[in-house]
Amino acid sequence: MKHLSKFLALNYQKKLLLFSTFILLILVRMGLLLLSFKRLQQLLSNISNPKPQRQDKYQISIDKIVWAVEVSSHYMPGGVKCLARALTCQVFMSRHGYTSNLCIGVAKDIEGELKAHAWLENQGKVVIGNVPDLSHFSQITSFTKECI
Repeated sequence: MKHLSKFLALNYQKKLLLFSTFILLILVRMGLLLLSFKRLQQLLSNISNPKPQRQDKYQISIDKIVWAVEVSSHYMPGGVKCLARALTCQVFMSRHGYTSNLCIGVAKDIEGELKAHAWLENQGKVVIGNVPDLSHFSQITSFTKECI
């Protein structure tokens, strides 16, 4: 009930952003399970075109986008992996006129097992997916989404 009270206390813009983020996270998770990565990226690219410029009071900051992705991830049944969070964040950033770079890297853990991680950068700074051992990951690919 406490969480519902917090949600209801949010302004309309934040409620809409959280709801939209939650729905897109569900779709991205399903896409990662059912589609090739290339096909999923094509579909996400179709919906991530920047919105027409609106008044400043409707501009959504990167911090708000990341907040919505993190909060939505927390309430997602089964949790959300880093790639789904990064892809969702990239779509919303692009829709609101921000350039982003989706990075995917690999590293070996203490036991020597290979692990992968995805994170999203804006202007060379990690906006989502920053982990304490990020410097241990060797970036194997990246996908830049530029806005016009």
